[in-house]
Formats: sequence, C-alpha cells, structure tokens
Amino acid sequence: MTQSYRPDTPEQVAELVAWAAAETTPLDLRGHGTRADLGCPTNTSHVLDLSGLSGIIDYAPNELVITARAGTSMATIQAALDDAGQMLAFEPPDWRALLGKPDGPDDPPGTLGGLVASNLSGPRRLAAGAARDHVLGIQGVSGRGEAIKSGGRVVKNVTGFDLSKLMTGSFGTLAALTDLSLKVVPRPEESRTVLIRGIGDQAAMEAMSRGLCSPHEVSGACYLPEDVACRSAVAAVRDPGRSVTALRVEGPEPSVVWRSEALRNELSAWGPTDALHTADSAALWAEVRDARLIADPPEAQIWRLSVPPMNGAAVARALEHNAPSALLSWMADWGGGLLWLSLAPTPHAHAAGVRRAVDHHGGGHATLIRASRDVRAHVAVFHPAPAPLEALSRRVKESFDPAGILSPGRMAEGR
Repeated sequence: MTQSYRPDTPEQVAELVAWAAAETTPLDLRGHGTRADLGCPTNTSHVLDLSGLSGIIDYAPNELVITARAGTSMATIQAALDDAGQMLAFEPPDWRALLGKPDGPDDPPGTLGGLVASNLSGPRRLAAGAARDHVLGIQGVSGRGEAIKSGGRVVKNVTGFDLSKLMTGSFGTLAALTDLSLKVVPRPEESRTVLIRGIGDQAAMEAMSRGLCSPHEVSGACYLPEDVACRSAVAAVRDPGRSVTALRVEGPEPSVVWRSEALRNELSAWGPTDALHTADSAALWAEVRDARLIADPPEAQIWRLSVPPMNGAAVARALEHNAPSALLSWMADWGGGLLWLSLAPTPHAHAAGVRRAVDHHGGGHATLIRASRDVRAHVAVFHPAPAPLEALSRRVKESFDPAGILSPGRMAEGR
C-alpha cells in the first residue's frame, strides 16, 4: 500500500525528510507524476508529493528571471511567460503522450521541479543549451534533512561550485527541490522552417550540418523518415509519402524572412525547398519536441540516443540491418545528434544491440525512455558509466543522501 506525504512548505519538506532519514524510510519524490515512469522503478512505497509547493514567487519580465516553487504546474509557468511575450529558451518537452499519460487541457502537465530534476530540453537545445544552463538558483532539502541553497535570481550569484547544475538531471536522488529560479528570454517575433523533401537519411545529416554551420542562426534541425513524416499534421501535407528534413530560423520578422530565403538557397543543392511560416512551423516543432510522431504504437519500447550528429543515420541503419524486425520507426533531432527509436517490445528491450550500435559509430549514450516496469527493473535504463564516473556518482549520492532514502534505485541499483 502506497503512503503519500504532501507538504505545503519547505519547512515541512525538511521535517519529513529528516524523519525519513532517521527512520531509514525511502521516499519516492514526485510532483504531478507525469514522469514517474522515467528511469528505473524506485524501491519504495512511500511518496513525497511536492505538488503542494506551488506558485510563482517572483517574476520580473524586465530582468528575464522567474522564481517559483518546485511544485508549480508548467501550465502556470507557461501562462505567465505567454502574457509577457517570453519563454524558456530550452523548449521544455511535454512527454505525457509518449509516456502514456492523459494529456488533455485539464490534465496536469507536470511541474517545474520535475522538469528541472529530469533536465529535459527540446529542439532548441542545440542553439540555446540544456535546461541546466538556464537554472540560476535552487533551494531544497538534502537526504540529511538539511536545507541547501545554490545561486540566486541573477547570474552573478552563481559563485563557487554550482550545485544548481548538479541537481538538474539528478531525478530527485540528491535533494527534494523546493524553489527554483530560471532565466527566460523574449519569444521570437517570427518563425520559419525550411523543408527539404525526399532526400536520403545520410544526405539529410549533411544538409542539417550545412545549415547549422551557416551564418543563418538555425535554432532547430530534424529529420523525419517517410513513415514518420506522414504522421505529422503539417510536415507532409503538401507532399505526403516523402521524408522531411526541417531547419528552423527565428527572430525579428525582417531578419527571419531574409535568413530563411538565404538558407533555402544554400540548401538547394540537396533538392527543391519550401517553407512553413509561423503557425505551421510552431506546430511541426511541437510534434518533434514532444516526440509524438513515434509515440504509437503504445506497446513499442522507446529509446533516446545521443550520438555524433553526422553518425545518426549510420546508427539507425546499423540497427535496421542487425535487427530488421525490431526497428519500427526512428527520427532525428538536434541536427542528427539526438535519435528517437521505436522498437518492438522484448524482455531485454534490445539494450545490447542499441548500445553496440552507438559504441560502433562514434560513441554516445542511449537511454530507455519507455518500457514496462518489469523491463525497466531488469535493463540498464541509463547508459552504463565508466568506472571512475560511477564511483564519483556514488560518492556524491552518499554525501547528499547517506541513508539512501531519496528515490532509491531511480538512476541505478542502490541509487
């Protein structure tokens, strides 16, 4: 039977964690639970529900900083930023559909703390950086029940060792986050996406590389093979049944108009081009950001690979060659450096084959994003780390959470 604790203040969080540490009672940290199935299953039936820590503490649009409680809904954050014509530059994804969670307008979209704890970034990551690059400060409670603080509401406050970056992506295994300060940026006035249709996957990698190395400030570059492009509401509407290579430019309207035309000319060597304007451009990148185009079938196992961009197509081809019936579909983001794979379900989730393909084509890492609880309990969800890094990770965990009570097992056995 699951026992849930829902504190309303940071002080109550500290009291609960201190009690859990004293009693050696493991706690699974959660917000809305939209990402509860990411990582390995935790080894506890006690939930520390942080969604009660909600609300925007301070938002200064002129200072480009927002500070909020960790349990604040991303819908609340998004609404405040929209009203001010601003955004989070790293383009946070919404993986509810991918992870089989309800994603209607009235369903919880996840919390700010959950977003930071999982360090999720969307297509603009290649131009703007990852989520951790935009976290200015954090407050929280360590596994010792002690209050911790790092950084603040301005960049100058981040001195010494930046704990904010350490906590970002720790999946709740080092501390229970209570308050967060993040940088925000103005929302682009205009967005256009240049499309090249029907070229092969390796040619797409080359075209994306050319666009990203151009002076035209490309903020997104993805490749959708034929079977994936046909699922898009906008990418294949003019020419269905062909692959789509997409590159996005954003900014003031006159600049975007000139840069998108210049980019089309530069990419014309790969084939005829056309362009999506603001509304259709936004719709396409929302599909890519949220990985909706490979979410079906729901029983498929989903992998997310980080590889050298020019090797992305080679990794996918290697998997297709070695296990032709296993690879259902794939797509590439981040100029080819981020691969999404949809694979037929098996008890071992094709882990050995996926990681072998990554290792044989320049290295990188592979993360199992979606699989059953039983599979995630027996397969290394995160890419195995080198022994020295693994030892360092264990020492960091022991320093912040010596009793091992915070989300035990989420990132690895015993952690």
